[in-house]
Amino acid sequence: MSETPQTRLLIIGPPGAGKGTQAARIVERYSVPWISTGDIFRANIKAATPLGQRVSQIIEAGKLVPDELTNEIVADRLKRDDVEHGFLLDGYPRTVEQVHALDSVLQVDARALDEVVLLEVDTDEVVARLLGRAEVEGRVDDTEEVIRHRQEVYAEQTEPLIDLYSTRGLLVSVDGLGEVDAVTERIFAALDAKLQK
Repeated sequence: MSETPQTRLLIIGPPGAGKGTQAARIVERYSVPWISTGDIFRANIKAATPLGQRVSQIIEAGKLVPDELTNEIVADRLKRDDVEHGFLLDGYPRTVEQVHALDSVLQVDARALDEVVLLEVDTDEVVARLLGRAEVEGRVDDTEEVIRHRQEVYAEQTEPLIDLYSTRGLLVSVDGLGEVDAVTERIFAALDAKLQK
């Protein structure tokens, strides 16, 4: 259990890197809420909030949720009392514009991210992992071409974020390949070392 009073984290990594699995363990260890944009969208849609209705219309039209709306939803979530001692962001920010929007939201309360966990994985290994998962789960649309395209989109969008957070001295790069428990231990060791400074 971390003794750090506030632990504001972001986890990033390509599709199939195991972010969800590791995020669940990180929030348990540091006792902070897990803020996933996908979950927020689904919760707002289910609760039929004004934000949820807007998101629902966009998704039903087959479009991507625009930055402004994503920023608004995350800003709204970060105003809740349960984030007072920290949080783990997952799926946001995805672009440099979203990073600046997040900075603005956090600066209102003189807050900032403490660390950014980057799960580094070999593309070919992740593609093989996702192809195996697609076969098991019967995801016929998850072809190698589709999976590789998603990896390319991630690389294009996220490379600038990695550079930006690295420049700020916040990036904690962790080898995301291997046994799940081993990856978790690497994450905890890296975070504990930096958070206790």
